[in-house]
Parts: sequence; C-alpha cells; structure tokens
Amino acid sequence: MVTASTDQIPIFDGHNDALTRPDHARLAGGREGGHLDLPRMRAGGVRGGIFAVFVESRRAAREPVADTPGAFYEPPAGRVPYPRAAALTAAGAGRLLALEREGSVRVARGSADLDAARDGEGPPVAVLHFEGAEAVDGQLESLESWYAAGLRSLGPVWSRPNRFAHGVPFAFPSSPDTGPGLSADGRRLVRRCAELGIAVDLAHMNEAGFWDVAQLDLGPLIVSHTGAHAIAPNSRNLTDAQIDAVGASGGLIGIVFSCYFVRPDYANDPEGTPLSQIVAHVRHVAERIGVAHVAFGSDFDGTTIPAALGDVAGMPRLLAALAEGGFSDEEIRLIAWDNWRRALGAWWR
Repeated sequence: MVTASTDQIPIFDGHNDALTRPDHARLAGGREGGHLDLPRMRAGGVRGGIFAVFVESRRAAREPVADTPGAFYEPPAGRVPYPRAAALTAAGAGRLLALEREGSVRVARGSADLDAARDGEGPPVAVLHFEGAEAVDGQLESLESWYAAGLRSLGPVWSRPNRFAHGVPFAFPSSPDTGPGLSADGRRLVRRCAELGIAVDLAHMNEAGFWDVAQLDLGPLIVSHTGAHAIAPNSRNLTDAQIDAVGASGGLIGIVFSCYFVRPDYANDPEGTPLSQIVAHVRHVAERIGVAHVAFGSDFDGTTIPAALGDVAGMPRLLAALAEGGFSDEEIRLIAWDNWRRALGAWWR
C-alpha cells in the first residue's frame, strides 16, 4: 500500500533497455508488454532515467558446474566489430533523440535538466547511455561526436570483452574476479570521459577492471544496476570490498530489480520473488556505506522483474516496501532521486 508520504516523491531509475526492444517505436504512446513506456513512467511517478543503447552479440550456452546443483557458467559473449556497433548504436541513440524532438522526453545534457524534471517542468528526463563502448573507436575521436549528440553515461563493457576492458561473464555461484582489467585504451577512455563530462558506469565490469577505474580516481564510482554479492553470490554483483570502495569515492550503487540478481539462488521466479528481496539489497548497501550511496537501477526491459512490481507503473509499491522496511521519507527521497542527481552531477561538472 502506497503511503501518502511517499506518493509524491519523484523517482529516477538508473537503467532500462527499452530503446533496444523491437517495439521501441511505441514508447511515447504506450505498448503492450514489456516494462517501460512513457505513459507507465508517468503512472509510476518516474520523472527520469538512464536509457541504455546496447548491441547484441552471440551468447554461448550455459555450462553446468559438476556436482553443484543449480550452478552454471556462461562463457563471455562474442566481441562486436566497431563498424557494426557504431551503426546500431547510432540507430539506438537516434530513437531517443527522436523522442526528444517530438517533445516526449528531455535528453539530459546537464544537471539543470535533471532538476527541471524533478520539479515537474516539462517531460521526463532521459540520460543517453551506451552499455558497452564498442561504438567508440580506438582513437576516441568518435567520443566527441557521441558527446555532442547527448551521450552522458557510458559503460566501458557489457558482459563480454572489447578493446577497453573485460566484462564479467554470467556465472553462479561466482565472484566478479573473472579476468584481466582495463587495457591501455580503457584507461584512455575513462580519462577522456572524465574530461568531457560523461559518467563512467562499472556495471558488467569484472573486479580487476573495477579496481583499475577506482585507482584512476577520476570521479565517484557508479555501478548502475547490480546487487550485493553477500546476499546473492553471482558474478554480476558487488563484493563488500567493492561496495566499500564505492562509498569511499562518494559514488552510487543502483540496486537492480532482476530476479536473477537479487535472489540467493539465481532463480528465474517472478511470482516467488517479493519486493522485500530488493529492499534487502538496498538495506545491505545503506547499512554498509550509507543511504547516500544507494539508488534504483531496475534493468526494466532487460531481465525478469518480480511480479509484485510488474513494471515501471508499480514503482510506488517499491517505495512503500522501503517504508515498510524502516526507511524514512527523507531516506527514500535520497534513494529515489537525490543520490543519482548528486553522482551524475559530479561527473558532468
């Protein structure tokens, strides 16, 4: 049950894959199925979010781990050639820019755009994000054009290797310590993002890459959609040492809503995954590094979402679950909007 004290809190969500769905053309007017479109964002009080552009690649079959029921390892997905990635990424970014041109969204180019959306001025705000940097050339010349087009958030990798770093493969149970870290090009990429004002997102990056970015000390560490490894021990979630580093940097962890990543058994069970399971991850991070460093990173349209939430229109139910879990209105406001505003603003300067 949504409380009167939480139903007016604006919400910013740190990751969705709606732009890459086949029915993306119906985002403005509403669509059947999926998790997110603009009418349902309005219904759920979501005034902004990070909209990812992602290029698919061939994924290998999961391999069971001998003598461990439920355990598996999925080899990393194949590399994506730069020409293909650049073309498909340009198309995905164009979808968001078209929504802006028709007045359906405001593409965020600075912190003032976030503030206007929070205050209810105009359409919802959308941050253009690349989930994997395959569309950036090795000389980083195209990064200038992507920035001019509105790119303000970039994840160097998805769960596959590229010229910049190594994405963590999907595995359970597994730590995120799965391979080498940033390449020399990857270090150059992160430094150039900091110079331009593009937030660097460490979701999908393996542990070695995470620590390489942390050592560069260029901005607050951001992991847009992940969970706590101490609760759900899969390769995509953060260890407590990583969580501590995010807090020490002044950064932010967006808690994913995926059944796979919030459940301790990695089960694809939307009916059996209560909202309290998401709240448990929020609480773990908040208790470890402070409520100022935890937020939402749903992964809407990219994963299986608990049936108790359903889709983006159900976000008020998650706010209510946080309140029932002991979080105050002030803490919920931080989690729902203010923490993302602070972390992104620190990178955008």
